[in-house]
Amino acid sequence: MTIPVDQLSDPAVRAFVTALNANDQTALFQALTADATMSDDGSDRNVGEWLDREVFGSRGHMDVESESDGGRALVANYRNDTWGEMRTKWLFTVDGGKISRFETGQA
Repeated sequence: MTIPVDQLSDPAVRAFVTALNANDQTALFQALTADATMSDDGSDRNVGEWLDREVFGSRGHMDVESESDGGRALVANYRNDTWGEMRTKWLFTVDGGKISRFETGQA
């Protein structure tokens, strides 16, 4: 069972997932702070390069299974054209209504 994106609890996370699933680069970067950081499987990555490779260049998509921590922690089935589908966890830090950091990895 998945949670519809428009029902995600945290507005900043909802904007991030909505933009990611729409492959909307402008909206996704608007959901992030200018100095946002991220990590993938515990290793810090360049946000722009990672999004280009894992989302925009490979049609990334999240189907959210569950949320916790007020909507700032998600478990989702994530798929893209590079890796196929995998169960992932996502942790978001929100600052001033925008995401300042996200961490993702296999769940």
